[in-house]
Amino acid sequence: MLKLIDGGFVYNDRFGFGLSTLNTLRLFAAYLGVILLWATTPLAIKWSAEGAGFIFGAALRMSIGTLCVFLILAGSRKGLPLHKRAIKTYLAVALQIYGAMMAVYWSARFIPSGWVSVIFGLAPFMTAMLSAIFLQEKSLSPTKILSYFLGIGGLAMMFSSAIELNEKAIQGMVGVLLGAFLHSLSAVCIKRIDGKLPAMTQVAGGLLIAMPLYLCSWFYLDQAQWPAVLPMRSLLAIVYLGIVATTLGFALYYYVLTHLSATNVAMITIISPVLALMLGHFVNGETLTIKVAVGTSMILAALIAHQFIERRQKIRLRHQQEGA
Repeated sequence: MLKLIDGGFVYNDRFGFGLSTLNTLRLFAAYLGVILLWATTPLAIKWSAEGAGFIFGAALRMSIGTLCVFLILAGSRKGLPLHKRAIKTYLAVALQIYGAMMAVYWSARFIPSGWVSVIFGLAPFMTAMLSAIFLQEKSLSPTKILSYFLGIGGLAMMFSSAIELNEKAIQGMVGVLLGAFLHSLSAVCIKRIDGKLPAMTQVAGGLLIAMPLYLCSWFYLDQAQWPAVLPMRSLLAIVYLGIVATTLGFALYYYVLTHLSATNVAMITIISPVLALMLGHFVNGETLTIKVAVGTSMILAALIAHQFIERRQKIRLRHQQEGA
């Protein structure tokens, strides 16, 4: 709701963001953009590896993204801070850009694209636990612990479905879980460092560290081989990932992460798994089994319980205290 304070309207956010109306709208648009990008990225990652090694697809994507990001920085005439907290922030960002993304790229070859987003939906649980340890956020409670067990049950259902596919599918799920953990660890580290850097600066610094790692991985693990044939769909997917998902996606993500708590940012994973599953099913012909549907529903239900039930309890308690 809007309240008139000191002659101007300020958004009185019931969720405690404490932002002006314009900033709230910007944040909402960025939040929605990240959801849509995260929903389309798993399928694009899968397509990008067709006809080329997954390392080549990841390295080319990040090369395109790095070029775009630094062109934007050059156009805005903004330098890259190199003070101690800035460098720590870049290292934390690189953990996500290289560590988490490499795990996902490796894993996406073995499981349907929609599964990547669903399994990544467990990131809020990992983020909450890490935030409780490193940020002293009150992110562990009976309600949330109960939601963790529900999420684990959903993951177990997904594993059961993976067993029916093949052994590689299980490896793919484990790989995505590792990626989700590194992603969560990166987010918590960035919040803990609190470098107060613009989103694009964080992305640029992270890419500056991650890009050499991608090139080294391509050189040593893939012998720097270029694909003999690169299908048009793969090329378009790589270009989309480089220009849109990397440049715009990371900038929006770190903009949101700068303004919201780590656990609130992780809630993006509630909506994107459903969109990713539908996209993989209708666009890529991926099978949507009952077990996958049940497992996904359990994970999403756990996410909703994890975030919204306790939030409603806090709001109700605050209203009772205000009315007393």
